Amino acid sequence: MSDTDPFPAFEVVPAVDMQDGEVVQLVQGERGTEKRYGDPVAAARRWVEAGAETLHLVDLDGAFEGERQNADAVEAVVEAVDVPVQLGGGIRTREDATDLLDRGVERVILGTAAVEEPDLVEAISDSHPGRVMVSLDAKDGEVVVSGWTESTGLDPAEAAARYEDLGAGAILFTDVDVEGRHEGVQAGVTRRVVEAVDIPVVASGGVASLDDVRALREAGAAAVVVGTALYEGTFTLEAAMDA
Repeated sequence: MSDTDPFPAFEVVPAVDMQDGEVVQLVQGERGTEKRYGDPVAAARRWVEAGAETLHLVDLDGAFEGERQNADAVEAVVEAVDVPVQLGGGIRTREDATDLLDRGVERVILGTAAVEEPDLVEAISDSHPGRVMVSLDAKDGEVVVSGWTESTGLDPAEAAARYEDLGAGAILFTDVDVEGRHEGVQAGVTRRVVEAVDIPVVASGGVASLDDVRALREAGAAAVVVGTALYEGTFTLEAAMDA
């Protein structure tokens, strides 16, 4: 784990999910449900100008195909903004991860790769301490992988503790049961993961109101990733940060 806390104070982190070089938001992570929101660099700049201190980038094509597809868009965003960027989607090898970290990505997010090859977390953390964020997506109380299509039988809290031991600097916890539905969060599920580890837990999925932001903060999340609610103008980034 790094000596510096990536989230010294609670943060609201805008999501910039990319598909075919455009910003999109999916419902329940399913292809075909996307709404498009234009150019990733324009979105990134907009959120930084509104006060974002971190950006959450996801290469959705990479997540589905198993290899990075939106590298050019990612690079353009990293060059365009001066805040830390965390990136997930299709990062499957140590070479991929270290290449991204060396190119200016602050944290790489490992999901399927971390579940299938836990030693990868340790290997990258050894050379880049604190800069691996392990993504745990839970559906019906179990960790799921491969675009949420396969259940692993793993308990998310137990899995989080295991990755902390392997050197992960943070956990990204997504509650798939509420993700993209814009209907609210289940803060208790996040609290269980928070209580299992000493590293920061970033919550994701289902945030539809300022009350949801407050609930996740009260559950102990170090930050919350927000996508649809910001893009649809349900609330502003400024209001979420004030909440």
